Formats: sequence, C-alpha cells, structure tokens
Amino acid sequence: MNAVKNILIDLDGTLTDPRVGITTSARYGLNKVGFPIADHENIDWIIGPPLKASLAKLINVDVTHDLAEQALLGYRERFAVTGLFENELYPDVIETLKTLKNQGYQLYLATAKPHVYAVRILEHFELLQYFTHPYGSELTGERTNKGDLIAYILEKEQLNPAECLMVGDREHDILGARRHGIETVAVEYGYGSEQELNLAAPKYKIKSFKQLLDLLT
Repeated sequence: MNAVKNILIDLDGTLTDPRVGITTSARYGLNKVGFPIADHENIDWIIGPPLKASLAKLINVDVTHDLAEQALLGYRERFAVTGLFENELYPDVIETLKTLKNQGYQLYLATAKPHVYAVRILEHFELLQYFTHPYGSELTGERTNKGDLIAYILEKEQLNPAECLMVGDREHDILGARRHGIETVAVEYGYGSEQELNLAAPKYKIKSFKQLLDLLT
C-alpha cells in the first residue's frame, strides 16, 4: 500500500449510518405517489446504490418512468429538511480521517448522494475539513453511477489510479473502482451483505473504519 497517496471514500454505510433518514424519506416519497411500503418491510438495501433506480424497483416501473421521478422528488422533499440529519457517525471516523490527513493522504469523498446533500452532512458532522474535495452526484442525475463518479474525480483532480484507494461498503464502490484499476477496501459494517462483498471481491475487508490505518502502515 506504499504507493497510495489518494483515498476515495464513500459516505453512506462507510462514514455514517443514514438508515433512518433514507428509509423514512423513501417511505414518504413512495407514499406520496400511492405506493406505501409496509412498516415491517425491510428496505435497507436501498442505501448506497443510485436511489431513483431503487425507488423504481420498489414501484415496479422502469427508472425512466415518471412515477420514479415523482417518488424521488417526494423523497427529497423530506430528506432535504429532516432526513439529512437522521444519521449517525460510525465509531472512530473523525479520529481516523484526522490521522490520515495528518499523514499526508489526500482524501476525496466519493458518494452517489447528491453533492449538495453530501456537503451538508459533512458540515453537520464537522468532517468537511478533512477532505481535499467532496464529490457527489447532481440532482439532475449525473454521476449517480459510482464508476462514472470515480472517472470524474480522476479527471478533475488529475489522479493516477495506481496511487488511489477506494473505501466503501457496497459492490458499486468496489466494481466502480476496479473499472479504473483502483485498489479497493470494503467495510463490513455497512449495508453490503457478506455475499455481495464476496462476489465483488475487494482486495481488502475491514471490520471497523480505523482498521484502514493498519492497512496503510
């Protein structure tokens, strides 16, 4: 890992646990378009992947269908006001980010969440100061694909993939990074199941965020 200079880090399920905010806002959005989800139905799987596609799957329509867009708008109506902050930091995140920055690593947030929301969350938890730059998707839908987002980061920052590491909790993080020849670390405490992560085959797995420090020494 001596070559690593730049670390791309996912947000949901990696730095923070956003379950309450995302799932409650999703239920709100789906209810608004006439597709209420039963309280006992677990929809935690929507955390991480592009949200519009997940909402479309729950409604059983194509992602281009107007109902999917309307459900997404309903989701954002609640999430932008309340859901953003129904969120918790995972253990040792601040200390680990601070140590990585002090050790000279350039840290880049790489999330499929819209950039405007991601920045507010980083500010809320006082994490923004540790990142060279936070990157996310656009509200209009651009760069919700993790591979496309990583390509954008590499181009904007002129990064060498051989000097980068991607840290995330879902297959989208691992596969998106591999598309560009970037080494990967999967966190096992997030929302990717053991089977999902095994199939994605990251180079490393860690059980806590602070174990990232051990990998890099």
